[in-house]
Amino acid sequence: MKLRRLTAAAVAGSLAALSLAGCSLVTGEQAPQESEGSSSAAFPESWDETITLDVFDGLANYMGIQSGWFGKLVKDKFNMELNIIAPNVAGGGDTLYNTRVSAGELGDLIITDKGEKLDELVAGGLVLDASSYYDRMENASRFDPAVEKLNEGKDGVFAFPTQVSSIKPTEPSEGLEPTFGPYVRWDYYAELGYPEVDTLEDLLPVLKDMQEAHPTADNGQPVYGLSLFKDWDGNFMNNAKQPATYYGFDEMGFVLAHADGSEFQSILDEDSAYVRSLRFFQQANEMGLVDPESTTQNYDTMFTKYQNGQVLYSFWPWLGQSAFNTPENTAEGKAFGMVNMKDQKIFSYGAEVYGGKQILAIGSKAEDPERVAAFIDWLYSPEGAYANGAQTGAAAGPQGLNWELNADGEPELTEFGMEALLSGENAVPEEWGGGTYRDGVSALNVPVVLPADVDPDTGFPYNYTFWPSFQETQQNEFTRDWSEHMGATSTMEFLKENDQLAVGAGAGYTQPADSSEIETLRNQVKAKIVEYSWKMSFASDEAEFDALLSELQETAEGLGYDKVYEFDLQKAQEQDAARKAVAAEFG
Repeated sequence: MKLRRLTAAAVAGSLAALSLAGCSLVTGEQAPQESEGSSSAAFPESWDETITLDVFDGLANYMGIQSGWFGKLVKDKFNMELNIIAPNVAGGGDTLYNTRVSAGELGDLIITDKGEKLDELVAGGLVLDASSYYDRMENASRFDPAVEKLNEGKDGVFAFPTQVSSIKPTEPSEGLEPTFGPYVRWDYYAELGYPEVDTLEDLLPVLKDMQEAHPTADNGQPVYGLSLFKDWDGNFMNNAKQPATYYGFDEMGFVLAHADGSEFQSILDEDSAYVRSLRFFQQANEMGLVDPESTTQNYDTMFTKYQNGQVLYSFWPWLGQSAFNTPENTAEGKAFGMVNMKDQKIFSYGAEVYGGKQILAIGSKAEDPERVAAFIDWLYSPEGAYANGAQTGAAAGPQGLNWELNADGEPELTEFGMEALLSGENAVPEEWGGGTYRDGVSALNVPVVLPADVDPDTGFPYNYTFWPSFQETQQNEFTRDWSEHMGATSTMEFLKENDQLAVGAGAGYTQPADSSEIETLRNQVKAKIVEYSWKMSFASDEAEFDALLSELQETAEGLGYDKVYEFDLQKAQEQDAARKAVAAEFG
């Protein structure tokens, strides 16, 4: 049966058998917010003076001028270049943020957390009250409840939400793949006869058997089960948080909180999911499965290894699959696919009624705040939602280059778009900005509108993987084998049908800011947690691991860990209450 138009009440894929029931959470008919000094005039259609917009972006993995097709699109529409300032590239952590805040200017456009950082920026006068522009932001005002909720108690419009959606908050925000999951080289897994994997630890002998059967990649380099990186470390070792998500947990500072609120763990408890992950890494390293360059490489270096077939396991589908599941590879049955780890209950972020964890804000010293406001508003438009995505998302990209409406009025990827979205390495025509498609992807790295949400103009999601025209093209050697073995046509369908999904309802919870005391204690403690986590992952044996864990627990306690943990626990409990409330209201 061919799938026809989708609405916000039902986003479904014919191959996925995936239903994302929605309700009226956006208010397109609601009058825009009025404010003193606001003007009813529309934003200019063109801008004479070229400007460079400094974008401080806590999510970006690229530093410098936005290039390629997205850069050209922004330049053509706004006569503006985006200069990305990325803490992730500049050493990670909050050093760059703190330095720029102390200097009194973070950026013209700011992308950061909506909790303590936003509160700090508002209190410090580093973000602009955009009330005088909001009545002209017709696209953003479609999500007025989310904007209003974000700015509650702030006496102005200081920030705009990201990842907004009209999908019910108790439904997954992802598409056909979850955000997290145990993904392995499926072709090698099939060679082994699809061995059963009951728990996380059962992955290790499977990965070892794969490595022994395929010790080198096609480029002659050694193959490893796991390849790690440090770029995203913060309160702890980021990589070690990922397996915890397979059991329904997500982080809140030093707390791991289950999606359903049934359990809250201290990450340093001996039996926590975090310590379990570290033991998993240590055991893997002792077996020769961990890439020895993990302690020094960055994300981009690691990504290249996935592209080259040098890694057997991926924490996330959007890593292994985007790097390796090219049309050429999948046609030959070579691909990353999720394995059925029988005790898993994978954490899923529910669609956010009030927006996700990150926000957009206009810097108080922005050279041209009106143009920044116009740019933000464009990001909420269908054109902006297609063009601006994230490394983890599946927005279709620009119409006319990546996709067109077919004779039935349905969106369909062009030949270029198919190659671009599945590999990213094809050359972009000069009139669209040149370079490779991947190099031109939006460096903002956060969708402002959830890709699973529905384009009001076409009736289909921005996420191309839901399109029937796309799904019909995706039958290949890999998908046929995976579907036959798993008994499902998509990963999300499998997880739903086997009760292996734990959805944390999208509540738009805003974390309170750390007090100066908590911030000081946290910075001391988290540095030690990260340091010792890497040491424990590469410990020579279990005895050394246990000794390092005890030393870390004692050191962290002496530095004030317990006080920060109690603060984070309270936040986790408040978030759970908010999830339960929004589920009751919209579920």
